[in-house]
Amino acid sequence: MQPSLTFKIIFGGEGGVGKTTMLHRYVENRFLEDTKLTIGVEIFNKEIMLSDGSLCALQLWDFGGQDRFRFMLDSFIRGASGAFLMFDLTTLFTFNKLGKWLELFRKNDPNLPIVLLGSKNDLENHSVQDEYVEGFIKENNISTYLKVSSKTDLNVDKAFDRLLKAIMQKKGFL
Repeated sequence: MQPSLTFKIIFGGEGGVGKTTMLHRYVENRFLEDTKLTIGVEIFNKEIMLSDGSLCALQLWDFGGQDRFRFMLDSFIRGASGAFLMFDLTTLFTFNKLGKWLELFRKNDPNLPIVLLGSKNDLENHSVQDEYVEGFIKENNISTYLKVSSKTDLNVDKAFDRLLKAIMQKKGFL
């Protein structure tokens, strides 16, 4: 059976926030203790069955978080159906850099569906307070925020379900 739909989903956030780890959890259902620095972009693929029984192909674009790779991302973002914007709950610096990522993601599509993810929820000592996140969400018209953990699998599938629903609504399928 051939997929009837294909969605390009992009992942952004500073290096080390857990983008690659989350993708391995979602695509392969496994937690990687150690991952290597993503150079440029890495693409994951997954086929899923939608609630209407149709097959959907997901192209998951994992962007390297270091500044030195950002120059090439503009062309990679074109054609995205939706995005995940990710920060590390234990590192305030990663939250403070979200504005740059958001600007890059919405440059060509100001209505791009975006789900905000606070990663590493399994760790203690969260330095990013909920009120900071709430302000960012309101200021930037982001509809969904979830705390996730690739280690415990907390909200990983839920994050994809929420983004896919937003994409389907934008495209008029729901």
